[in-house]
Amino acid sequence: MNEGRIRKIIHVDMDAFYASVEQRDDATLKGKPVAVGHPAKRGVVAAASYEARAFGVRSAMPSIVAARKCAELVFVPPRFDVYREVSKQVQAIFKDYTPLVEPLSLAEAYLDVTDNLRGIPTAWETAQDHKVVGVGHEPRAKASLKPKHLPSQHEPAHVNIRQQG
Repeated sequence: MNEGRIRKIIHVDMDAFYASVEQRDDATLKGKPVAVGHPAKRGVVAAASYEARAFGVRSAMPSIVAARKCAELVFVPPRFDVYREVSKQVQAIFKDYTPLVEPLSLAEAYLDVTDNLRGIPTAWETAQDHKVVGVGHEPRAKASLKPKHLPSQHEPAHVNIRQQG
């Protein structure tokens, strides 16, 4: 690789990942405020669905505070084995574009698409190939990967696109 060349990096962060997987796998949870975690006195919310977020429930919030903010909140215990499997499926999609995938967590990764496998010339076009659905003020987009591979076909993943050089 040429050292002086601009690198094209995509940062993918799948919002509400654990909660989205739970809603995908249990139809009774769809459209309901869901918190992944334990409702115990010393419990903590690992992830909150978009419906729960509307009530102010957030990741890392004490469960007791979350329950006060949203009386209808449904707590589900975490299933990290399932989240790991779904994450592997998503990572496999990334590797269709580039072998240079740097996972940060089960729901977040950097992709170096400078020399991507599909020959797509820009990071932006690569993100659009992931079915980009909207653009923010900065070089940020909400993208949905192929819905059959996403935790939920309605949940966007945040994709930050930046060029480094």
